[in-house]
Formats: sequence, C-alpha cells, structure tokens
Amino acid sequence: QVQLVESGGGLVQPGGSLRLSCAASGRTFGTYPMGWFRQAPGKEREFVAAINWTGRNTYYADSVKGRFTISRDNAKSTVYLQMNSLKTQDTAVYYCAAGRKYYSAGPNSWEYDDWGQGTQVTVSS
Repeated sequence: QVQLVESGGGLVQPGGSLRLSCAASGRTFGTYPMGWFRQAPGKEREFVAAINWTGRNTYYADSVKGRFTISRDNAKSTVYLQMNSLKTQDTAVYYCAAGRKYYSAGPNSWEYDDWGQGTQVTVSS
C-alpha cells in the first residue's frame, strides 16, 4: 500500500491559483493510478481529476475541466493538482488517492485503496 500526504492548500481569492502536491511513500509510485477528490462542507466526496500510472492519460470532472491540471512526477513520487481560475465553489478539503497497481484511474471512490489526510482549499474574497 502507498501512503499519501497532501500539501499546498490555503486561502485564495476567486480567480487565483493554487498547486496541490501529494507525496507518496514507497518505491513503486509509478505503478499506481492517482486521483484527486474533494469534499465540501455538508457534501459528499466528489471526483476532481485522475491520472493513469504512465501519466499519459488524464481525466477531469466537468466542473474543473479547463481550469485544473493533474500531473505526476514518478521520480519524485509526487502527484500535483494545478488549480487555476478558482471559484468559490471549489472550496473543499482536497484528497489525494492511489488506485490499484497498474490499473486505470477512474472517477469512483471505490476504485481507490489509499487516501491522504486532505488539505483545505478555501476560495473567498
């Protein structure tokens, strides 16, 4: 199993940008598809973005498509979420998740086995 630690969250104004990082333990990070999910107060956890284990394919929720970019650096065992043009609706705790070894990444929570502790992103004036 992979252990994950998110960082980079904070307070940002609407229209601003943040980059979240997710550092993974272990030496086989490159074999896991990775995803970002978020959970707003009173809401269920929702899918944000995913990247396959090769880093060649990405998938985004419609709500963030064109604004967010997921990427990974397997040499650094880190996955990133670049968030641009942030909206108040993006306010949530963001979680990094690791899928199953060598599998494709998808939008469902049950596809992911390991989760980080989350990092708070607040978009407000």
